[in-house]
Amino acid sequence: MTEPRRRHAADAADPGDGSEASLEELLIFIRDSRGFDFTGYKRSSLARRIRKRMAEVRIADYLDYRDYLESNADEFRSLFNTILINVTSFFRDVDAWQYLQREILPELIAGTDIGGEIRIWSAGCSSGEEAYSLAIAFAEALGIDEAVKRIKIYGTDVDEEALRDARTGIYSGKDLEPLSTELRNRYFEANGDKFVFRSDLRRRVIFGRHDITRDAPISRLDLLVCRNALMYFNVEAQSQILDRFYFALRPSGFLFLGKAEMLLSDGERFEVANMRQRIFRRRAGGATTVHTPAQLRLDTGLGQEVQGFVKRRLLSELALETAPIAMLGLDTEGKVTVLNSQMRSQFGLTPHDIGRPLSDLEISYRPVELRSLIDQAVTEHRTIRISSVERRVGPDDTQFYDVHVQPLWSGDAPYVGIVVNFVDTTVATRLALEVKVKREELETAYEELQSTNEELETTNEELQSGNEELETMNEEMRIRGNELDQARMFLEGILSSIDAGVVVLDDELRVRSWNRAAEELWGLRAEEVNQQPFAALDFGLPLGDLYRNIQQCLESATRWGPMEIPAVNRIGRAILCTVTCTPLNGAGEGVVLLMEEVATVSGALQGD
Repeated sequence: MTEPRRRHAADAADPGDGSEASLEELLIFIRDSRGFDFTGYKRSSLARRIRKRMAEVRIADYLDYRDYLESNADEFRSLFNTILINVTSFFRDVDAWQYLQREILPELIAGTDIGGEIRIWSAGCSSGEEAYSLAIAFAEALGIDEAVKRIKIYGTDVDEEALRDARTGIYSGKDLEPLSTELRNRYFEANGDKFVFRSDLRRRVIFGRHDITRDAPISRLDLLVCRNALMYFNVEAQSQILDRFYFALRPSGFLFLGKAEMLLSDGERFEVANMRQRIFRRRAGGATTVHTPAQLRLDTGLGQEVQGFVKRRLLSELALETAPIAMLGLDTEGKVTVLNSQMRSQFGLTPHDIGRPLSDLEISYRPVELRSLIDQAVTEHRTIRISSVERRVGPDDTQFYDVHVQPLWSGDAPYVGIVVNFVDTTVATRLALEVKVKREELETAYEELQSTNEELETTNEELQSGNEELETMNEEMRIRGNELDQARMFLEGILSSIDAGVVVLDDELRVRSWNRAAEELWGLRAEEVNQQPFAALDFGLPLGDLYRNIQQCLESATRWGPMEIPAVNRIGRAILCTVTCTPLNGAGEGVVLLMEEVATVSGALQGD
C-alpha cells in the first residue's frame, strides 16, 4: 500500500472535514481488525488520545491514519498504549484501601462460609499492582496460610502488554515505594535490582484478557474492584457494564470503584457502603410478594331487633354518604344502587341516576373504562386497582384518581354486586410529578457534573501518565549525563597524563580539546582557544604547509606525519616540534594533532 498523504502536524487539532464520522469509521476499523472495541468510550477523551498519537507520527487526518494503520501493523500497539492509560500503583488512594481493609474485609469474610472460597475480580488491572494489592490485603486480614487456601483473584484487562508485565509479578524498587518495608519484605523477594511477588500467593492470582464492555462477566464474586475505568466510557456503556457487574456479584457482594465514579442513579441495585471511598453493596434480588386483601363479604342477615337494625342501617348509610371518597355501587345486573355525596358532586351524577344501567352513564367509560375492569374483577375474584387515572375537567386542569373495583359476596351466597371507589390523588400526584421532574433535573445535573468530574479525572490520569513518562525520560537523561561526565573526566584524565601536546579539531578545524601539555608548550590556555579556528591562533608553530596537510588528513581520513617543524615555545625558545595528524573516526569528522618538543634548535645543532 502506498504511503498515505499527510498534513502538517500543526493541523492535528482539526482532523479534517467530517471528523466525527471519520473517527467513528476509524473505531469500527480498529474493532473489526484487532478486536478492540472503543466505541463505548467517551469521545472527547478518546479523540484526544488518538490525536496525540497521530501528532507523534505527524498525521492529522483520521482517514490518513487508518491508511497508516493498515500499512504499519506495529502502529496498533503504539496506539493502544496511548489510548489505554495504564496509571496504577500499589494501594492507590491509600485512604480508600485502608477503609476497605478496616471495615469491608472483616464483614465480607464473616459473611462467607468457614473455609469457603473468596472470589475477587480486579477489572482493568493494568500491570497487576491492584490485583497484588488485593492479595496482600486479604493475606493481612486472613493470614497468609489461610489466604493461600481460600482466595481466588482474577485480574483482567484488554491490554495484553500490560498483562504480560502483570503475570511476571516483578516490580522495581520505585514501584514498591507505596508499601512499607515490612510489607515489601513479607510479600516480595529480591531478584537482582527488582522484586518478585511471593510464589504461594502468586498462584492464587489469575490474569487474563477480558473486555468489560463485551465479554461475559466472572460470576459469584464477593468483591469486584474496578477503579477509574468506568469514567472513560459513555453513559450507555457504563449502564451495560454495571448490568454485568450486578450479575457478577453475589447478593451483598461489594463493588469498589474509583474516586471519580458513583452510582447515585442505580440505587435500586446497589446500596452505598461508603460514598466517600466509593464502595457499594449489591442489593439482594428476587420478586416481591404482592399482597391480596381478603374479599369483602356482605352480611345480609337480619337481627332480631328491628330497632337496632334500623339504627345500624342508618349509621351505615350516613357513613357511606359522608365518606371522603367517591363511591359507586352496582348490583349483579350492572345497575346503579349507590351514589354517595362525593360521587355526585365530583362526577355530576344525581339521585335520579340510581337504578339506571351503568352503561348509560358517562362514568362507565370516563375517566377510565369501568366495564372491562368490573368483568375482570368478578372473573378473577379480586380487587382491581388502577393508579393515577387522569380526568380532564377543563382546558388547563387535570384531576388524578386511584380507582378500586371491588366485587362483593354475601356470607353464603355468590357474587352480589360491585363497589367502585374513586380516591382523589390530585394533590399527591401533582407533587409526585413535580418531585419526578425535579429529580430528573437533578439527575441530569448530576450526570453533567459526573461527566465533567470524570472528564477532569481522565485528564488528570493523562497528565499523570505524561508526568511518569517525563520522569522516566529525566532519569534516563540523568544517567546518560552521568555517563557522559564520567567519560569526559576519563578522557580529560588521559589527555592530562600525556606529556605531548594533544589538540582535537572538529570538521571545521575549530579547537575542541587542548590539553595541559599543549598549554605548557605554547602558552595558550584551553579556555582561550576553545571553539576558535585553528588557523587563527597566534602561537609559535608555523601553520603554512602544516595546515594544508591537516586539511588533507581531514578530507582523506589518512594519517599524516610525524614531521619535524621549527617552532618557538611559550618562553620564546626556538625548538624542533614533531607533529602527527590522525583522522578522527572517518573522513570529514575531525583530526587529532600530537605535538612534541624533541629538542631546542641550538641543542639540535650541537648534536649534529
